[in-house]
Amino acid sequence: MRPVSVLLFLAFTLLVFSAGNILPGEAEEEKREQKVWAREGSSAVLPCYLSPKKLKNSWKQLSDKTSVLWKRHGGSAHQEPYMVLEVEYTGLRKMALPMRPRVSVQDPALRNGNFSLRIDPVRSEDAGWYEAQVAYNNKEVQNCHVELGVVTVTLSPPGFVVENEPLLLSCNSSHRASLVETCWFHNGQLVPTSGTLCSFHGALSILRPAVSDSGPWHCQLRYSDNEIISATHNLQILGFDGPINPIVYAAAGSAADLPCTLSYLPSAFGINGVKAHWSRLAGGHLEAWSFSKNQSSRSFPLHLPVVGSGDAGQYRCAVSVDSKTISRDVTLAVVTVTPSIQGAVSEGSRLLLICSVTHPRGHERFQWKHLNSSPTSNNLAVATSHNREGHRSPPGATLEIPRVSQKDMGTWECSVHGPEGRLGAVEYELQIMGAQVSSPPTIFSGQVTFALTLTLFLLLTVCILALALQRRAQSPAFPALEGIVAVNMPRKKEMEETQEEQIQQTEC
Repeated sequence: MRPVSVLLFLAFTLLVFSAGNILPGEAEEEKREQKVWAREGSSAVLPCYLSPKKLKNSWKQLSDKTSVLWKRHGGSAHQEPYMVLEVEYTGLRKMALPMRPRVSVQDPALRNGNFSLRIDPVRSEDAGWYEAQVAYNNKEVQNCHVELGVVTVTLSPPGFVVENEPLLLSCNSSHRASLVETCWFHNGQLVPTSGTLCSFHGALSILRPAVSDSGPWHCQLRYSDNEIISATHNLQILGFDGPINPIVYAAAGSAADLPCTLSYLPSAFGINGVKAHWSRLAGGHLEAWSFSKNQSSRSFPLHLPVVGSGDAGQYRCAVSVDSKTISRDVTLAVVTVTPSIQGAVSEGSRLLLICSVTHPRGHERFQWKHLNSSPTSNNLAVATSHNREGHRSPPGATLEIPRVSQKDMGTWECSVHGPEGRLGAVEYELQIMGAQVSSPPTIFSGQVTFALTLTLFLLLTVCILALALQRRAQSPAFPALEGIVAVNMPRKKEMEETQEEQIQQTEC
């Protein structure tokens, strides 16, 4: 029994050795039967790798004595194959005429046992079975079988897409099973069917495409044999940057720039030149401005040096790209300040400053602020519906100053705010009648000023009366008085002499 056991052991060892050296080639050959999916217009690599375990020679000898032949079987592996690409021992290459400029193998990769076939770009008719035969020293050492499936994403109408122009995205593949379901994804999110998006038999209709619809669109096809195939199409839509109907806010008397910027450079679509046309219907007359630029520019702004209330309104920018024209409406809103008193204001007067904006949207907020050249002074900020003293004022952007004083003089700013932040601002210069900007504020109130004026009037009256009396005393109306004085003088002298004589007699 021992010889039989030895023989069985030797047979089993030989079988294992053969399975490790001969059968692996067949197993690897079966393993290399695989399927590759590629989107039409992209590149595809049909893999074929030679395991180094199957060769006893060095890799340097492999590159000198190895040949590769790629054949195509057409729609199935049972059809008669025909040559696609052949690399002979000498390095000579042969390619089939229909695929000549699109198929290749890499010479450096051959030395590493990589005989993969590259097809670039892939066409829908390239779908089918491919077989690679690798030979070394005129002996076949490897076979690779690969099925190429092609997924096609088509865009209708062809060419570049402009916003608001309906388009149709179609997705299908070369898979022979029945299609069960088609799903579309945009930026990784499943696209639901809505009023502007319709899906029908693998096609997606976008009725009014916008610039926001640009980006990767991913279609996923599910078939009756549970095969799931997907492809991605990068959609570029030529339109305008920014909001759909932008509003530009500008202060009366300042400059304004109305934007008109394309979402992509025209050169990205193979366009050599574009033309832009601005227009505005004002007072029944059409105003127009035209621009012509090359493919290196995508911005066509309209500059208005000085704007007023009469310039407010809607402007249209129309850009012509080849045979297509896209347009964007831009609204110019002018911010103005209307004072209740024109020109310089008298001190103590009641003043109303009304801030308004043309073409309001209904959610604007207004804020008043007294600007000061002093960096250390934090001046007053006034809310929309209250004045600086906290009293109620009419709804809107009205600032009420009940009694104008010197401290109110200077620049007042009215700013307009919306949900997106500050929209624009306008300034008003408040001047007080007879006031000097450099002089300090007066310290007298109205009552003190009245008392001082009255005192000065009384002093002036007294001075006038005194002067009148003095002139009257010096006038000829007083001669009798002088005579009386002259008559009385001798009598006084006689009386004095009589008194002296009486005194002398008494002494004697």
